[in-house]
Amino acid sequence: MPLWLTLRDDYTRLTKRRSSRLRSIKSDVLACSRSAKKRVAESNYQREIEVATKLARVAGGILLTHYYSPFLVEQKVNALDELEEVTAADREANELIVSRLREDFPDDGILAEESADTERRLSKDRVWLIDPMDGTKNFIAREGDFAVQIGLSVRGESVAGVVYQPVRDVLYRAVRYRGAWIEAAGEPATQMRVSARTQPAEMVLASSRSHRSPRMERVVEAFRFKDELRRGSVGVKIGLIAEQKADLYLHLSPSTKQWDTCAPEIILAEAGGRSTDLFPEIILAGAGGRSTDLFGQPLRYNGIRIDNRNGIVATNGAAHEMVIEKLKPLLKEFGREPV
Repeated sequence: MPLWLTLRDDYTRLTKRRSSRLRSIKSDVLACSRSAKKRVAESNYQREIEVATKLARVAGGILLTHYYSPFLVEQKVNALDELEEVTAADREANELIVSRLREDFPDDGILAEESADTERRLSKDRVWLIDPMDGTKNFIAREGDFAVQIGLSVRGESVAGVVYQPVRDVLYRAVRYRGAWIEAAGEPATQMRVSARTQPAEMVLASSRSHRSPRMERVVEAFRFKDELRRGSVGVKIGLIAEQKADLYLHLSPSTKQWDTCAPEIILAEAGGRSTDLFPEIILAGAGGRSTDLFGQPLRYNGIRIDNRNGIVATNGAAHEMVIEKLKPLLKEFGREPV
């Protein structure tokens, strides 16, 4: 029997012992919002979030089996012809998630990091974006900062998502208009809300564990943040903002992919935060009129290109426009232009 099937059976037995906890997912998500009937109808993704939550935990079990055992590190060439590290854990978790989503939602498109991409998804309104292990470098270094990420986009917008950190047994989940929730190490689900801090000297930056580029050093120097938390996965860093442990995350380069941000974006949005690209859009008012800036353009999903080409800025929302305004001269200094 394949390893993931054995783990799935083990997980099924475990969930029976924790049935009250799993049943609470539906009740506390529904309790989050009593919006108008129209909005509730538009955000009816209850089955999707329940399936994604269970899959994230099972996939997390697969990752942990490899994490605490010897494993090989391979090299792959990704869809953008970049060289990346990959392990059997990435592939097994990916196979589990993709195969189950295809069974449960056969009409949906799928874009998953470890699956061959096809044009089929481009014709679909509903598309799942899956990173079976966000933070493979941290997994390989056994630093614990990796996560399973499963997001659902509808007509290019993120509407539901789960981010699960297996080592810490911390799970974030959100559905549009239903709030963002954290389940931490067997504790009851708790709703998350971002901070209201707007001054850099009061704010905490969530940043990468890896070597920092000179450009990012320049940004940190210009903002003079109060503190900094270094983590691995994009989903982990954005989750820190939803938890009020951080206030801001920046990724200056176009190296993140749509599966890195789809699930984290809706989690942060439902916690009151905001994720966009780095650049303002210049709107010309016509002859003799004045131009205006629309701060930070929305992240879009299921495009032909799978990368976030204009970088990422994720904040508590309250500080978002200040951050982009302060970044504008720095981006000009770096020679960065929107693409």
